[in-house]
Amino acid sequence: MASSARPPGRPRAGVHDAVFAATLSTVEELGYARATVERIAAAAGVAKTTIYRRWPSKGELIVDCLLDAFGPAPLAGGSRAETLTAAIRWAAAKIGEPGVGDAFAGVFSDAVSDPALRAVLSSRLQDPYRLALQDALGEPESRVLFFVDVVVGALLHRMGMTGEPMVDADVTALAEMVVAHFGQR
Repeated sequence: MASSARPPGRPRAGVHDAVFAATLSTVEELGYARATVERIAAAAGVAKTTIYRRWPSKGELIVDCLLDAFGPAPLAGGSRAETLTAAIRWAAAKIGEPGVGDAFAGVFSDAVSDPALRAVLSSRLQDPYRLALQDALGEPESRVLFFVDVVVGALLHRMGMTGEPMVDADVTALAEMVVAHFGQR
């Protein structure tokens, strides 16, 4: 009888991918509030304990899911205006992906009254992008945070008010307004 080199239990490869895909599809289908960990686990085909072993709360799961969905910001090369415009278009496109805008708005809303979640959202989601923007633009933290507030705030507000992502013409207008303010050193 040959022995297997694989450890006992379910293979772990792909669990994150399955859970992240299930998270976004569940949020897209049911909305953020009704997308419970139980429903996400069922959609991913994993036990609820599998999720809680990796993410102690729904908020932390959503933050890691958003990090995965967003990936790295496209900040390399080009002029300052081109870098700002690319960042705005990238954020708008990502927030417009199925489930992403709803997940982002939901976790953001929960963080307003949950200081622990707010710390996770700030340190794990906002800080990496803030630091990348500071490096790419040579700007201080306060100015980059204002840029993020203006851009992400406008994009999430549109999703919240209409249930739809910002249309391309409005993304262009947003980029023009923001570049007029932030494009100069």
